[in-house]
Amino acid sequence: MSRDQPSATSARAERDRVADALRARIDSGELRPGDSLPTQKALMDEFEVERGVVRKALALLKSEHRLADVGRGSPPTVAEPANHREGVPALTADVELAERLDVAFQATDVTLDVFGLTTETLNSAIAPTLMTIRAGRAAPHSVTCRIMVPSPEAHLALPLLIADPADPRPLQRLNRLIELHTRAFRHSMQYLGERGLVQNLSVEVRGVALTPTTKLYLLNGTEALTGFYEVVPNHVPAPAGGGQMDIYDVLGLNSRLFHHSAGPDSRDEHDAAFVDHSRKWFESMWTSIATPYHFG
Repeated sequence: MSRDQPSATSARAERDRVADALRARIDSGELRPGDSLPTQKALMDEFEVERGVVRKALALLKSEHRLADVGRGSPPTVAEPANHREGVPALTADVELAERLDVAFQATDVTLDVFGLTTETLNSAIAPTLMTIRAGRAAPHSVTCRIMVPSPEAHLALPLLIADPADPRPLQRLNRLIELHTRAFRHSMQYLGERGLVQNLSVEVRGVALTPTTKLYLLNGTEALTGFYEVVPNHVPAPAGGGQMDIYDVLGLNSRLFHHSAGPDSRDEHDAAFVDHSRKWFESMWTSIATPYHFG
């Protein structure tokens, strides 16, 4: 049995071969909801592939909601119909995004395009995936991240001081949060490159003069996750120790994300079209009015 290190193209083909075979067993009823799959070692022997190929095949089937309990130390089980994507309510942003990032980073070449307010949700959600990479349970060859946030010089509609909408302090506070979170994300990703865990790494942050009312995450060009920011009254510290402020704030960490796919788990042509148009929208913004974000 040959298990030479595969190229990126052959590894993807091998992943699909394993996934197609297991998918057929599930869809035909040979493997029923609640049944356990063979161990990873048994699948390696059956299909004559490396463990990483098996893991990526299982991750792909998990992304299609055909499998449950993937990566928990025991063989995954066939998902109950209630666990399938259709009919499942949207999850909170940090939970849903963490799940999708975990699957996306099993790919050989990862792309991540983000439009949002501060990247706070992204930092929270990607932490488990970074641990997975450090532990060797995911090994993408390349990771390309493009982050689009409000420009520091932009005059945004939100947040604003309730008593005096012209007061600049809420925006000053927001700009500090944007820089804090985007710096943290950039440093976390650069760590992967510095340790040789990702061979080709690119992280670029650009600013736009827009007030985000929605957030968008594009994963590997085949998935789009969107959610709405909620405007709420909030009591927050003022910059430079200036006491407290009552503001209309924009919160998104616990908002709902809605999942659209152009991949194997796409629900219909409208689902795939949403991903395609989201990609085109992001690209149009990135290549026109978005400018490099200058950190202070």
